[in-house]
Amino acid sequence: MSAGERFDAIVVGAGAAGCLAASRLAEAGRSVLILESGPARSLRDLQSSLLWGRRLKWAEPPVIERGRQPIGHNFNVGRGTGGAALHHYAVWPRLHPADFTMASDHARGLDWPLGYAELRPWYDRVQDEVGIAGDHTRETWRPEGAPYNQPPVPVFRHAELIARGFERLGRHTAPLPLAIRTRSEGNRQACIWDGWCDAGCPTGALANPLVTYLPRALGAGARLLHEATVTGILSDASGSRVTGVQWRDAAGASRSAEAAIVVLAASTTQNARLLLASRRHSPHGLANGSGQLGRGVMIHLACPVFGLWDEETHCYMGATGGQLLNQDGYAKTHPGQAFGSWQWIVGNAMKPNDLLGIGLSRVELHGAALEDFMRRAVRGFAMMTGVVEDLPRAENRVTLLERTDRWGIPLAQVEHSSAEESVALWEFARAEGLRIVEAAGAVEAWAGNIGPMHNLGGTPMGRDPAASVTNSYGQCHELPNLVLAGASLFPTSGGVNPTFTIHALTARSMEHLLGNWSDIAPRT
Repeated sequence: MSAGERFDAIVVGAGAAGCLAASRLAEAGRSVLILESGPARSLRDLQSSLLWGRRLKWAEPPVIERGRQPIGHNFNVGRGTGGAALHHYAVWPRLHPADFTMASDHARGLDWPLGYAELRPWYDRVQDEVGIAGDHTRETWRPEGAPYNQPPVPVFRHAELIARGFERLGRHTAPLPLAIRTRSEGNRQACIWDGWCDAGCPTGALANPLVTYLPRALGAGARLLHEATVTGILSDASGSRVTGVQWRDAAGASRSAEAAIVVLAASTTQNARLLLASRRHSPHGLANGSGQLGRGVMIHLACPVFGLWDEETHCYMGATGGQLLNQDGYAKTHPGQAFGSWQWIVGNAMKPNDLLGIGLSRVELHGAALEDFMRRAVRGFAMMTGVVEDLPRAENRVTLLERTDRWGIPLAQVEHSSAEESVALWEFARAEGLRIVEAAGAVEAWAGNIGPMHNLGGTPMGRDPAASVTNSYGQCHELPNLVLAGASLFPTSGGVNPTFTIHALTARSMEHLLGNWSDIAPRT
């Protein structure tokens, strides 16, 4: 690549949002450069091993975490082709209409600058392109939208048992919407349900960028560079337009390229970090006129509930994401202090070891007691996971340290402590989960501690430039040709997994850019 080369668009990050953005732009005839800080990965690199799977997670530079509920950056974020979506679990429910109006309805957080009705067509379009398994007729809580285009996932014994507990307590379950092929089509074969999703899917059954939007982007002429660590966003003398990016290549050489539009689609933390570190025109960071850059970081509070049965449960079968869904608890208000939405993901496929393994569900056991538990658990174990809403708080934020990475960019520090209402909601969900598992006939039932699931916020979108970083299309209020993509845009978290919404937002944003290119991109 020649020095000072110019592109229509530079996309930072080859994850879910970045690859979708690049595909839309390239297929419209725009010249696109994708810069990915991590190594190149292909389906052939994916091994069904949790130890091998760790290579897909974030490695460096380190992110310093503080607070009562740290965000779990190393586990939740990816590095390399596909980003976090390479090892995600493909749980793709939609946000509910009430998730978009938290400030108006409940005086909490910030309203989204669009509603469900505006985003629904993009959910439907992405669903049609990617393929989602499910049964919309059984999801009584599901917002309006097109029927799923893949048959539901199979239900194995461990999910059947827990579903029995829901039924006995007057609740119901539906097939979990998973962006996983349940029938072979084209170059993607049907899932074999062996439960290794956390280590990446080498068959292409699970929707990750390697089999969805990256091939489309490259096929349309986009260029992808790996080991290309962006060190700064370049802007013009007035600070009102971005002009390109600087990065370091694998050899450490400083490189740069110009672009009419820059799409920043790194992780939640890295999006905020790069903007905070780009201080040419402001000591407080690029696009930070509102003072909200880095603020409002959220997670989902994972609520794992476990049980043992005196029968063979085949808990290793299925998808890591699960098999069944319950959203009966999605209303925002509850007894006591608990506030927010949550869902149950039922029947997560489990392996014996590692961070999400059976053994670490009972961290207090050692020696003979642990051995006895494992002998019983590998035959009779089952679990479900609550995804609990986390309210945004201004003090939960990304800031920069004096310490730098090897390229001289300040490291990110992330402070996160959940609101008391969110912790109370987690406790409320935990108590319900134990009742369900006990009602399902488990001989033992227990729950884990709060776990960080997903990283969101930090560059919130909104209508008011004084209270947000971008508009509904991800365009920075102060720099309209700098577009942010990914979960960092979320003003509130809702109680569902974010990847489907990330895709829908990105697709909508790119359509807007392409339709208004002459107004957004600087003329040369």
